[in-house]
Amino acid sequence: MPLATITLTSGRQVALNNLEISSTNDGLLEGYPCALLNDRLLASLARGPETPYRTSPRHVITPERHYPDRGTGSSLPFGPVEELPAFHCRGSFTSTCVDPNLDEVLHRSRLTVIWFQHDLATPVPDFAATAIADLPWNDLAEDYEL
Repeated sequence: MPLATITLTSGRQVALNNLEISSTNDGLLEGYPCALLNDRLLASLARGPETPYRTSPRHVITPERHYPDRGTGSSLPFGPVEELPAFHCRGSFTSTCVDPNLDEVLHRSRLTVIWFQHDLATPVPDFAATAIADLPWNDLAEDYEL
């Protein structure tokens, strides 16, 4: 049973089957968030874990970057403070197959999406739907056989 069923702006319905929420700066023991660290975080989220098993394709929705100390970053060793939203979410989604030539009874499509949230004040179906509403599912998802 999915956590939520979401209708994209394209009209496609997708099911949110798994959701992981993490603090964006979890593990930052010293230093400060900067472009270098944020770029590394985004690259690692896009790659995902190494596994011997086939996994779903991943798509990272580019987050907004905030610079709270405009003008004072030149004296910092790694450049200005650059903040991403407080949380990042990893959702596993499935839908009907993308390829119309496949048997819809035997095939589905899947995609893992990573997006960022400032807060978690709204219910999961609402913030997930807002984050992925304009996702080009047919270009990003992969069909698989059940």
